[in-house]
Amino acid sequence: MESGIARFDTRLSKAQKEFFEYAANLGGYRTLTEFVINSVQSKADEIVEKHTSIIASKRDQEIFFEAIMNPAVPGKKLSVAAKKYNKLVKQK
Repeated sequence: MESGIARFDTRLSKAQKEFFEYAANLGGYRTLTEFVINSVQSKADEIVEKHTSIIASKRDQEIFFEAIMNPAVPGKKLSVAAKKYNKLVKQK
């Protein structure tokens, strides 16, 4: 056996096997194995992507709320720009 190849065995009912073979045939897959591998890979990608986006969104929430609750002190350029803006607004 090659060193990057692993074997995966499973048991299923005859009805499941026939149904999966039928679906593989309809889907244009050459073999049941090809169908199963592609289907499992697709579902695994979907699950991992969803999990990754949830983790990222939680991290984004933490960063956002930290910035809201503990805002950074404005730098000199921002302070100068705000003063100029306030002068312009008061003139109108």
